[in-house]
Amino acid sequence: MEKAQIEITLKNIADVFKSEDGHLKNGDIRQAAVTAAVDTGKMQMVITEELCKKLGLAVKEEEDIIIEDNGRQITCKKTEAIEVHWKNRSVVLTALTAPGIEKVLFGSFPLQSMRLTIDPATREVVGIHGDGDDLLVI
Repeated sequence: MEKAQIEITLKNIADVFKSEDGHLKNGDIRQAAVTAAVDTGKMQMVITEELCKKLGLAVKEEEDIIIEDNGRQITCKKTEAIEVHWKNRSVVLTALTAPGIEKVLFGSFPLQSMRLTIDPATREVVGIHGDGDDLLVI
């Protein structure tokens, strides 16, 4: 499982929509710049409870997951949608959160959704087609 770090910005998508409609100033969008651990062996995006509160996200249904470090099972809650930004790319997705989660995890689903990969030589996150404007090949 490849591991790296990525600097991303997370935004409350409801605030983004309100800003686009003119009901909220762009500067009032709840957002946070964070460093996330990228792990291609994990699927989801996971955020801390503190970050979930800072972004003003509601939590939805629960999901059981296994924590890698000690094999224990915990129940996570799925957040409402967030907008994830990296350089010139973005994706809207839900995240998981739970008590005791101490770092943001960027799994393979957000990685692939943003058409990103890990450069094996440098261990840095890069665009599949480079870091310039992204091309979606169909």
